[in-house]
Amino acid sequence: MTLPADPAACECLVLGIGNLLWADEGFGVRCVEALHRGWRMAPGVALMDGGTQGLYLVHHIRAARRLIVFDAIDYGDEPGRLRLVRDGEVPAFGGVRKMSLHQTGFQDVLIAAEMLGGGPERILLVGVQAGELEDYGGSLTPPVRAQMGPALMAALAQLTDWGLPAVPRPEEEAVAPLLGPGLGLSDYEGGRPGPEQAWRRGDARFLAAD
Repeated sequence: MTLPADPAACECLVLGIGNLLWADEGFGVRCVEALHRGWRMAPGVALMDGGTQGLYLVHHIRAARRLIVFDAIDYGDEPGRLRLVRDGEVPAFGGVRKMSLHQTGFQDVLIAAEMLGGGPERILLVGVQAGELEDYGGSLTPPVRAQMGPALMAALAQLTDWGLPAVPRPEEEAVAPLLGPGLGLSDYEGGRPGPEQAWRRGDARFLAAD
């Protein structure tokens, strides 16, 4: 889902990628969700939950003049370390160890966009070192969750620097959810069983019953 503009013709695409079902893998999507919930974007800025679409994102990437990406990364750092990678360093971010198929796909989509004669002029990757990736149905771990605020501030500062400042939403303003039913952070965590039912390698909501 994209808001508020069609990303096929946007000045700036703000993209969150990852998988909500695998704990810290959901960092990128949670960041773009929080940005949508808390700020009004400038005209020409589109927010998108890119999930694990990989190469299916190529036409969106090609069309955007500027790109901000939130993602969980694995650079061998301590869990929760935030890294900001810019412009030409992003496709060459090869020292990072691949931890999932979606990450490989994102590197591929940047290359594919360039090969097709398009792609952003400016890029900011806001990446956090993941800690837990094996908790199926789990949410963000505390070290990674603690970096959501700094990650949002980095993205907002970049938007301002690009002449596309976002405006905080009034607390009383109603806003349509960015994600599907039950996938918003509060609903998702509210439905998760307690420790006596939800174990660190699974969540009964997502496991087949015998």
